[in-house]
Amino acid sequence: MNVFELTRALIDIDSVTPNEQLVGLYLADYLSRLAKRTDGRVETIEVEPKRFNVLAYWDAPVVTFSTHMDTVPPFFGSREDDEFIWGRGACDTKGIIASMILAVEGLVAQGERRVALLFVVGEERNSAGARAASKDLRGSKFLVNGEPTEGKLVLGSKGALRYEIIATGKTAHSAYPELGESAIEKLLDALERLRKIALPGNPVLGASTMNIGTIQGGRAPNVIPDHARAEVFIRLVDDGYTTRKAVAKAVEGLAEAREVLCIPAVHMEAIDGLETSVVAFTTDIPEFKGAWGRPLLYGPGSIHYAHTSEERVPKPELTDAIQVYQRIARQLLKQ
Repeated sequence: MNVFELTRALIDIDSVTPNEQLVGLYLADYLSRLAKRTDGRVETIEVEPKRFNVLAYWDAPVVTFSTHMDTVPPFFGSREDDEFIWGRGACDTKGIIASMILAVEGLVAQGERRVALLFVVGEERNSAGARAASKDLRGSKFLVNGEPTEGKLVLGSKGALRYEIIATGKTAHSAYPELGESAIEKLLDALERLRKIALPGNPVLGASTMNIGTIQGGRAPNVIPDHARAEVFIRLVDDGYTTRKAVAKAVEGLAEAREVLCIPAVHMEAIDGLETSVVAFTTDIPEFKGAWGRPLLYGPGSIHYAHTSEERVPKPELTDAIQVYQRIARQLLKQ
């Protein structure tokens, strides 16, 4: 099966979080056949009931290639034309999985057995698979993570800080607002304060950014609202310490800032001769907590098409990625 065929086969398996079981079984079967031919091993490692990571390895790994099996909704199947393969997960990250598998298959055929493949669940929601993998004591020295980076090696990726901002009040008839307390007004005041926070910057990663993603609240137009809630997402360029303090201070007296997720920014290393970039999105890398080695980040496709109805991956980038992954592995193995 070539990289285009394998990419389409993976796309056509619905693996919207948390329903990764079928694609995990497919990968375990595919890799088991490869392992049988090459004296390797494949394991499924439970994360939750019906959810598991897939690990393939030969000798004790020095370099592990890893990405996630899950996708965002909605699922839609594959198609292709002369330039692209289209479908949910085409670039994020079914095409990457296919390129990694064929890269490792080629390395093993050439006698290099110190490599592994680790495909995990849950990246699109809470990185449950990476967190589970961080507790595995086997590990490796280098982790080559896959995300759509337009065929460039990433020197740094922003972190993520997510909050639920929750305000409470007291209901009353809207004709007598003095008898109630508006949770929505308190929430709006808290969000206005949040928007005025001076977020930090970084010379490599650029500016930290904030997005107020959702706002909900109230009961009816003629009722003073007793509850209101917003979801806020901040892209971090550091460990988030100063921003977390600033958020707590901004909402004080108005609302509760309930922290949902905090992933620090990550800085990674370069490989001689490969073009580099920085990215604003967050990956599984921080949740591995170094257990699988020093991180690198590379993959075919553009993040600008991921999560959209136009998701696609350029065919030339898929084939190039096979060679680049092998090049990265060889250079790392020399270290």
